[in-house]
Amino acid sequence: MKNTSAVGEHRRRGGSTRIRGTDVAATLYRALREAVHRLDAVAAVVYLLDEDHTRLRAAMIGGSPPSSFTLPGRMELDAPYASARALASGRLTVLADPDPAAADHQHVSPYPYIAISAPVITANHRFGAITVLRLETQGGCEAADCTGLTEIGDELAVALAELAESGAAITPGHMPVLVPAFGADPALRTPGWGVPGVPGSAGTSLLYPQKRLADMLNQATTMDHIVGAARYCVMSTFRAQGLVLASADEGRLWVLGHSGDSSGMVRNLHGARLDARTPAAEAVRGRPLFFSGGRLPATDSDCSEDESEAEAYLPLVGSRHVIDLPLIESKNVVGVCCLSFDAPRGFPPEERAILSMMAGALGAAVERVQLGMEQRAVAECLQRRLLPSTLSEVPRLTTTARYRPATVTSQVGGDWYDVIKLPGDRVVLVVGDVEGHAMESAAVMGQARSAVVAYATEGHRPAAVIDRTGRLLAELGTELLVTCCVVALDTADGMAEVALAGHPEPLVQRPDGSIGPLEAPANLPLGVATVDGYRGREHVLDPGSVLMLYSNGLVGCAATGPGAAVETLLGSGSSEAGSDLEQFADRLMAEEACPHQRRDDAVLLLARYEGAGVEGVTRTGSLHIQSRDLHGVKAARSFVEQRLRSWGLAEMSDDLELMVSEIVTNAIIHAGSDVDVRLRAYTDRVRLEVRDSDSNPPVPSPLSLSEEGNAEAEHGRGLLIVEALAGLWNSSPNGRGKTVSLDVPIPDA
Repeated sequence: MKNTSAVGEHRRRGGSTRIRGTDVAATLYRALREAVHRLDAVAAVVYLLDEDHTRLRAAMIGGSPPSSFTLPGRMELDAPYASARALASGRLTVLADPDPAAADHQHVSPYPYIAISAPVITANHRFGAITVLRLETQGGCEAADCTGLTEIGDELAVALAELAESGAAITPGHMPVLVPAFGADPALRTPGWGVPGVPGSAGTSLLYPQKRLADMLNQATTMDHIVGAARYCVMSTFRAQGLVLASADEGRLWVLGHSGDSSGMVRNLHGARLDARTPAAEAVRGRPLFFSGGRLPATDSDCSEDESEAEAYLPLVGSRHVIDLPLIESKNVVGVCCLSFDAPRGFPPEERAILSMMAGALGAAVERVQLGMEQRAVAECLQRRLLPSTLSEVPRLTTTARYRPATVTSQVGGDWYDVIKLPGDRVVLVVGDVEGHAMESAAVMGQARSAVVAYATEGHRPAAVIDRTGRLLAELGTELLVTCCVVALDTADGMAEVALAGHPEPLVQRPDGSIGPLEAPANLPLGVATVDGYRGREHVLDPGSVLMLYSNGLVGCAATGPGAAVETLLGSGSSEAGSDLEQFADRLMAEEACPHQRRDDAVLLLARYEGAGVEGVTRTGSLHIQSRDLHGVKAARSFVEQRLRSWGLAEMSDDLELMVSEIVTNAIIHAGSDVDVRLRAYTDRVRLEVRDSDSNPPVPSPLSLSEEGNAEAEHGRGLLIVEALAGLWNSSPNGRGKTVSLDVPIPDA
């Protein structure tokens, strides 16, 4: 315990009268004001023990922003903070840089503040501590300063003891009270901010971009949003020429986004090892680094080509304060924010405080968005695995499907589609939708899809398939509603039987261009108890008809209702339906009613009935290539050559072999999954389709005259060959990846 004789001496001299107020708040305010002026501090705080005497909480904070906002609101009694140490030891405690720079870091700006704390205790009471922040430029704590703060702490302790004896409760509130208590003009400490001579103007001006950054990050849902907020509030505000945000993962740095003149930093940061002696790697270990300019210390990989540039490396962490904190554990750092400037510049303490606060906000946003991206990736992966990898090949019927996830939720949906090939000339087309967006929806979707496939394969008619599926789901205890559309088509005669379970009716575009629904009783969704059996209805399709099955997420917010809206969509692309079903499907998915607010996932299944009279000799073929098959490209080339020769189209073999080689190579390298190759010959053209499980479209990399441009475009050059030979190629996403397709005209056809 501290020597209480000094307290008695203060009491005898009446020293506490300067501090003591009419109540606790007035007493604390007088102590803070005295501490700020006497020690020329930028901020001061009184910490009091809480009701349980197990933690210190800030009762009142005084000073000028932004320093006053860097003080922690609460702390444990054994925490390595200046305030906690002063209370525990009963002596004045000085905490300078908790993580001093290495001796060879001559250009690293030091920690911005020095925390000086004195205990607030008497012989019979332990109240807490009073702490002040001083700028690094003011040096340490001289003897007069230490004595002054100790006296203020003693006087405050005596005053609080007298108030406690009179019945006042000496406990902190849930949140601290903030009061202005200005020392020297803050604008003199941080030139260029605020109006000189106006107390609080510089600090408030410094805080404004930090507040705007917090507002923008609260609404950020993507990395592009975060980079945009950082560019506007950090890079532009501090007049930096370049900004890079990088995440730390698996022992390396990975660039998340960048802005301005940042290509050099991007090139050196992306993939850089965290155990290297670089400023960025050191920042990831928890220490912000500021280089005012000049030559950087020797490192394994310098991130600056211009020796005169100033740079800042800020650790992206979640919730943190600038001062009075223990050393940050590197596991809490999610990345680094790098700023480069076009000339040397200093980093005043208040600017460093604001930049570190901004980095904390950026780190929390990056962590949140990354978590959302991971959850969305898991949900989409699950969704893709529950959807068919490929559509069954059926003579006289061309099919294609699309799946599009919702954009306003990261949860998995319950929409699915299927093409079930039956013996003979029959096929069953299915589209279904499970309510909700959760893992339960995906689980029920898997149950419903398996049941529909099983009952359809047994040969049941569509109404019986739906009825049996509903009974099975009821026995399994499913509580979610499921809508479904099942169409059984006999490709020999065009007979189509439709059965619905609360699902939108399928649409058909006839050869004459007319569009209408294939009507059938609506029935009840699966999961709703009913005593009546499900009923279906038969229709006859003419050759050349295009059948469209869809879920209501395709036009979920259309004011005219899903049926009318889909008819409008179908009619808008009617000229493409008879020629290219893939492009037709892409257009239908693109021309949605609400492109910016997709609250529901959607599926689309298109089937063009060719008719029995146009079949002749079936000219289709397919090849399956297993993941990482080193001979897959050779097998694809051989497959194309043999098929074309058997169809009498050997003169087209060279170009198509080259194109399939490039596309399959691209799929094997980037998708890392099984690859399916399909070749189909029409009367006037040959279509090549390559499917894989990566939904990202392949992008040709244009040739560049610059070394940097060629270095960043390592892949995608083979697609330039495809583009040159095919003229037109297309990449279409589906439920489990994408399909790259192209058409090559048959000579003299």
